[in-house]
This record gives sequence, C-alpha cells and structure tokens, in this order.
Amino acid sequence: MGTAKKVEIFVVSDSIGETAELVAQAAKIQFADAVTGIQKFSFVLDKSQMDEIISLAKDIDCLILYTLVMSEEKQYFKQQAQENNIKAIDLLGPIITTLESLTGVSPKREAGLNRRLTSHYFDKIESIEFAVKYDDGKDPRGFKKADVVLIGVSRTSKTPLSLYLANRSLKVANLPLVPEVKPAEELFEIPSRKIIGLTNSPELLNNIRKERLKDMGVTKYSSYADLDRILEELDYADKIFQKLKCPVIDVSQRAIEETASIIMSIIAKNNKQQS
Repeated sequence: MGTAKKVEIFVVSDSIGETAELVAQAAKIQFADAVTGIQKFSFVLDKSQMDEIISLAKDIDCLILYTLVMSEEKQYFKQQAQENNIKAIDLLGPIITTLESLTGVSPKREAGLNRRLTSHYFDKIESIEFAVKYDDGKDPRGFKKADVVLIGVSRTSKTPLSLYLANRSLKVANLPLVPEVKPAEELFEIPSRKIIGLTNSPELLNNIRKERLKDMGVTKYSSYADLDRILEELDYADKIFQKLKCPVIDVSQRAIEETASIIMSIIAKNNKQQS
C-alpha cells in the first residue's frame, strides 16, 4: 500500500454531539496514523452554521459524521455536502427510518431530546466541574465534599478516572502521592471508605513516563522515569494506603472502564452498608 492519506473528521450535531463523537473516536483508533484529528460542532441548528462547516470542510480532506434530526436542515446539510464532494455520513437517519417502518410511529424530529435539562443532567455537569476543580490535589477542602477521593503516584489514571466517574454523576477529587510532599491533613479526616488507592506495575509506569517525557520534549535524564525512583514512590504510596486502610486497585492490566466499574461497585457496597 502507498502512503496513507491524512483525513480529518468533523462531528456535527444539533445537540452536544456525544453520540457522533464516540463513533468518531472509535473509528479514529482503527486509523490512528491516517486520522489527524476530530473537530466537533455542537448545537448546529440553522443553515448559516451549516454553510460555515461546509466551507471549512471543502478545503481539506474530511469526513463528516452528523446527527441532525430536523428534516429540512438535515436535507439541506446533506445536499450541501454532496454538491461540494464532501463525504458525509448520517448516523441516525437509517436507524430512525428503520424504526419508523417497524413501529409505524413517526419520529418526534426534535433536536436534543436526549439532553433535556433534567436534574440528572445538572448533577452530571456539577460533577464534571467538581472533578476539574479538585483535580491533582488543587484544593484539599474538596476531599470532604467528594463522593470518592482517588490517590496514587503519577500516571495511575487518576484524572481520566475522575472525569469518567464524573460522567456517572459522582463527585471525585484526586491527589498525587509524592514522597517529598506530605499529604494534606484533610485526607486523614475523611472516612477510609471514601478513599481509593490506585497503583501500577513499576515496568509499565517506567514505559508510560518515558513516553510522557518524549511528548514533553524532555531528552535529558529525569528521575521521573527512573525505575528506582518509581519503586520508591510505589513503596511510599503503599505505606499511605496501609495507614489509611483504604482499598487499592492495580490499574496495570485494566482499562479505565473496568477500573471505574470496580470503584462504583465499592462505593455502592459502602453506601449499602451505611444505609
């Protein structure tokens, strides 16, 4: 095969665009070297917005994934893409058409129905804001407000897990454990059942940190990726875990989703015992 052609994916939605973005991310994984990036255009509700997107897309090699439900606007967008020779895929159209045929019921054709501003939606947004505010030990006062506090050495997936759990409406704070820095007193003032320790294998941490340094453009020696230093950090973290008597999860062989599922199970079990 010849040199891979570079393509960008545009995600276009009349709502937030989470559905199309997830599909785009899944596809990008399969073509990591060929897909240069994903641009998301949310709340695209009128033709002028669509014209701007088409204008951007026609000047580059681009694939558009769209979830538009308003009939007139969707047809207009589809037509503009065709006229400008832009590849565009209607993600919801075939599903809606098939369901309409099977059920005999006409679709509502209302944008953003899955994003009605319910209390659950507001809880989720609040949890995401909480995770950002209390990420990386920025403000230890958040520990007492959190549903769960994640602790561990650097590169044990604390931040990705915090945001993943926030999308499940859980308020999550996290704290990096560093031998030279004494953990905030607030950590020892909350119940151990609210704390989850995260650990990783020394070898994997070594590789992850080396790649991180490369991404940062660091070419000189750094203790951050030194194996002896990593072993020292892990030993220190173990002592903190033991002192707190908190559950510990090894993330080395687990995807974010699996680790998050274990954490949610622990929280549910603790809540049940408390009720």
